[in-house]
Amino acid sequence: MKMGEGEKEAINGDVVSNGQVVLKRRLNLLSGIALIVGNVVGSGIFISPKGVLRESGSIGLSLIIWLFSGIFSLLGIISYAELGTSIVKSGGEYTYIKETFGYELPAFLASFVYLIILSPTAIVIISLTFATYIIQPFFPECDEPPENLRIIFATLCFTILTFINGVSVKLATRVQVIFTIAKLSALTIIIVTGIVEICKGNVSNFDNAFEGSTTSAGAIALACYSGLFAYEGWNGLNFVVEEMSRPHRNLPIANVVSMIIVTSVYLLTIVAYFTAMTKAEMLESPAVAITFADRLLGVMSWIIPISVAMSCFGAVNGCIFAYSRCFFVAARDGNLPPFFGFINIKRYTPLPALIFNMVMCCIMVMFTNIEDLINYFSFAVWLMIGASVAGMVYLRFKKPDLPRPVKVPLAIPIIFVILCAFLVVLSLYEAPRDCGIGAAMVLLGVPFYFICVYWRNKWPKSLGNAHNKVEEFLQVLTASMPQKKTD
Repeated sequence: MKMGEGEKEAINGDVVSNGQVVLKRRLNLLSGIALIVGNVVGSGIFISPKGVLRESGSIGLSLIIWLFSGIFSLLGIISYAELGTSIVKSGGEYTYIKETFGYELPAFLASFVYLIILSPTAIVIISLTFATYIIQPFFPECDEPPENLRIIFATLCFTILTFINGVSVKLATRVQVIFTIAKLSALTIIIVTGIVEICKGNVSNFDNAFEGSTTSAGAIALACYSGLFAYEGWNGLNFVVEEMSRPHRNLPIANVVSMIIVTSVYLLTIVAYFTAMTKAEMLESPAVAITFADRLLGVMSWIIPISVAMSCFGAVNGCIFAYSRCFFVAARDGNLPPFFGFINIKRYTPLPALIFNMVMCCIMVMFTNIEDLINYFSFAVWLMIGASVAGMVYLRFKKPDLPRPVKVPLAIPIIFVILCAFLVVLSLYEAPRDCGIGAAMVLLGVPFYFICVYWRNKWPKSLGNAHNKVEEFLQVLTASMPQKKTD
């Protein structure tokens, strides 16, 4: 694939290319690992333990499902290592669907789904959990803090982080590293406390660990779904490949190391939870980590809710950083309004995409039923991820000579795609209403594609002029300009 001089400069990380701004390569190996771990370890480990346990029926089976969820995610992230090093472009699923299948409509729908569902839903889910844990200590007698306060604090969370991401990429990556260390420290406290309890002999909850295990395939599948939610976000680094230094080396290393860290920490954390709570007590707990802290940490129990809130704060930062690049790349390619593909000329950040993402989050935060949001999010994300990895398999035959610095055994992506298809079918069977809403949102993108993309050159002159004036106004307002499209 031959590139012009402007594209070469962009790939090498220059700030300006032929008079046009480009995003800098600010991400090294450490910040890449921090981005993935920070994206994954957010609210899931503090929400999902009950879901896995409830559906599996026993402590032993729930631990097996947590391990399976980690292995499943590892298969996906290994496949994404090949995708990210053979297609060295930012944008995640949008880019992979576009580059592998070559059709504009599916790629547009991928970016549209991220714009409307995936990005704001993920950010809002974690922001609401941040709000719950930061407020909960002030309302010890309440199972849930006041809803209005949760919405206010959640909105403050993603608004502040949008501002940070708009000011500086370097600052955003520093925030990511700091809060990733904070969340791992919080989980380390839980893990070490659990190990101490085990050394004391407090292992009675593990007696007859498989008693009550479900034999229903549907229940086991739902338990896996709940566990996999806690691993969501492992694909985040592939959204920002163009901003990575030495991506052919750093991307695969960061992917694999991050998933090993997350899986190990998750398993040890779940074991620690069970040293303090029985199965019934965990299912009844409104906030598992806080219940654990209240029972075992005494006067220092306040550390856990604050630490969990910090964990969620870092996860929101990672989501904002990664998902905004999907909109940026899609706009740069002409599949979203061009304004989303502009870069602030002073800060070298995709400011317009960040602002629009924040607006969508402000709308989504009004829908405060987390269970519904999780269902919308899971159905759409597995559909997009499965299609991306299926495209990787397709490329093996369509472009066998494509340079592949990382080439995984073909069995890995094939197994992963089959499991993704199973998850999508399961969603349709178990939650048809939620999936129907998700499917409707996807199909809603079809008329938008034809009106805003396919027929853009056929717009009436007056509409085109009005669009250009609005775009010019927003460009001046955000002090931004377009980046050259990469081929």
